[in-house]
Amino acid sequence: MYQYDCIIIGGGPAGLSAALTLGRARRKILLFDNGTNRNRVTQESHGYLTRDGIKPYEFKDIAIKELQSYPSISISNQTVIEIKKDDQHDLFVVNTSNNNSYLTEKILLATGIQEEFPIPQIRQYYGKSLFSCPYCDGWELKDKPLAIIAESEAHINHMTKLLYNWSQDLIVFTNGHQLSNIVQNEFQRKKIMVYTATIKNLHGDEGNLYSIELETGENIVRSGGFVVPSFYRPNNLAIQLNCQVDENGGIITDSAGRTTVSGVYVAGETEKAGPSSLMIAAADGFKAATSINLDLTLLRF
Repeated sequence: MYQYDCIIIGGGPAGLSAALTLGRARRKILLFDNGTNRNRVTQESHGYLTRDGIKPYEFKDIAIKELQSYPSISISNQTVIEIKKDDQHDLFVVNTSNNNSYLTEKILLATGIQEEFPIPQIRQYYGKSLFSCPYCDGWELKDKPLAIIAESEAHINHMTKLLYNWSQDLIVFTNGHQLSNIVQNEFQRKKIMVYTATIKNLHGDEGNLYSIELETGENIVRSGGFVVPSFYRPNNLAIQLNCQVDENGGIITDSAGRTTVSGVYVAGETEKAGPSSLMIAAADGFKAATSINLDLTLLRF
C-alpha cells in the first residue's frame, strides 16, 4: 500500500492551505474532500484579503488549481469514515465509504463543523438573506430592516449589540424564550423591539426573506437578518483517535495544531467546534502544516 507523509481530511480553507504548504515542502499529501464545506450555501465570501466577495466555489477552484501545480499532492473526493492506528508500524490506516484504505504517517483533521438551527425553515434562507456572521455579511445588509433569531440571552445580547453597528432597524425574535428585564430595558432604550412568541413560519421567495410569522398570528416584515445556530462536528474521527477534549468540547492542542495523540493534528473550525473566518481557518491550516513538516523533518533527519 502506498504510504503518504500526511493525509488531510477536509477540503475547506484550513485543509487546502495545509495541503499547499506541505506540497511546497515536498511532502506526499492526500487530501480528502467530500464537498460538504459549510460555506457552500453562501453566495459570496467576505473578509479574505484579495478575494473579498468571491463565490465559495470559485475560491475552492482557484485553490485546487494551485494545488495541482505540486506533483506530490493528490486529491480524492471520498468520505473518510474510519481511522485506525497501526501501532506496530507507527502509521495510520484511513478507510473511506468507498471501501478504500490508505496508509499515512500523519493525520490532519480539518473537516470543519456544521450548523443546527432552532427553526427548520431557516435552512431555506441561510446564505441568501439569513446569515450567522456579521463580519462576513453585515455590510451587504447595512441599514436594512433585520431580524435577529436566537434563543440564548447571551447570544441575543451579543449579536444585537454587534449588529447595531450595521443597522439600527433591528427586531429580536427569541422563539419562545424570555429575556431578563435588564436586557429588555437596554434594547428598549435603543428602540429595538423584542418578540418572545414562538415562530410559526418564515415567509419569502427563493431564499429572500419577506416576513416572520409568530404563533400569535402576527406577521412581521423583515428583509433579512442573522441567526445564532448551534454547531457540531460532522464526524467522530477525533474521538476514534482518542484525542483529548476540554470541558467545552474543543480538541486540546499545543496551539500549533498538535493534538494529544502523536501524529494527529487539527486545523480550522474542527478544533473548537465553533465558527471561524476563511482567513483565520487558512492561517490555522498553514500553522498546522508547519508543525507537521517540522515533526517529519526532525523524525527523519
